[in-house]
Amino acid sequence: MEVLVINPGSTSTKIAIYQDENPIYTESISHTPADLAPFPGVLDQLEYRLGMIRAALDKAGFPLSELEAVSARGGFTKPVIAGTYRIDEDVVDEMLHHARKEHAANLGSLLAWELTKGTDIPAYFVDPVSVDELPDVARVTGFAEMERVSFVHALNHRSMARKAAAMLGKTYDQCNFVVAHLGGGVTTAAHQKGRMVEVNNVFDEGCFSMDRAGNLPVQQVVDYCFHSGKTQAEILRQLETNSGVVSYLGTRDFRDVERMAFEEGNAKAKLIFDAMVYQLSRDIGSMSAVLHFDVDAIILTGGMAYSKRLPAAIEEYVKKIAPIMILPGENEMLSLAQGALRVLRGEEQALKF
Repeated sequence: MEVLVINPGSTSTKIAIYQDENPIYTESISHTPADLAPFPGVLDQLEYRLGMIRAALDKAGFPLSELEAVSARGGFTKPVIAGTYRIDEDVVDEMLHHARKEHAANLGSLLAWELTKGTDIPAYFVDPVSVDELPDVARVTGFAEMERVSFVHALNHRSMARKAAAMLGKTYDQCNFVVAHLGGGVTTAAHQKGRMVEVNNVFDEGCFSMDRAGNLPVQQVVDYCFHSGKTQAEILRQLETNSGVVSYLGTRDFRDVERMAFEEGNAKAKLIFDAMVYQLSRDIGSMSAVLHFDVDAIILTGGMAYSKRLPAAIEEYVKKIAPIMILPGENEMLSLAQGALRVLRGEEQALKF
């Protein structure tokens, strides 16, 4: 079975063709600032990126007619349960008119829809960032006018949880896991018998990441909003793209942090490394409590899990809770292919949006 995978990002559109779980073609189409300058917003890039994908596939000699399915990265949809969704007119309307946040991921479903329109080839999106399976008790904030929401790296979380379950000789819905995704964004979640019942919202909860602030003291945030002289958009941009490690050390590359801390003897970098370990371990501990400390494994994934020092340091804090499984990498392309393949093979049903 051949599946085309589409993963649009802010500066690239990654595509791949999988024959079952094996990639037989991969391409990362780069988009420079000059390329994107003519487009006022992300959605305005649709026809441009669509043309680039068609041209790449034509050049590589992969006709769309030979595909079994197209699987795309999901965008900032309304809250949904986890799974693989068939892309239809409702999904297109959601992405065009009701997306909860402007992001390149919103183009994924639209690109898949346009490529398969007028054909019998099904198009899917899989485990978007808006997966929200929180029980009511987890939504209470302590302030009646606000409730917690879930934005989490669901695609990689669930893919690595499935992989870990298989390594344990079980299925995902038989296991309880705490999964920590350690990438450009950081999220930790409690997975209980196949559902993500507690998460750290990637934008404003949990440990800081390379450029996001994570959990912050509320009173200081309020003071900052009123006295910084910045607009709401400027403050949100700062908290989501220019905080975290980069605000302390001026780098978005975790390898730089380790080099400064352990090779150059930079005390500030060592403090930030230790603080990240401390906060991640605290998050893992709180997720374990949600699972009543009945945890089959603690899974560390994402790009920073390739580090030798970071997982080892976290393990020193949390090793008494459960075994540690290190499954590094983002794994988005394969995870998108696998979501479509599970439907094509009849292992699960495609969900209606």
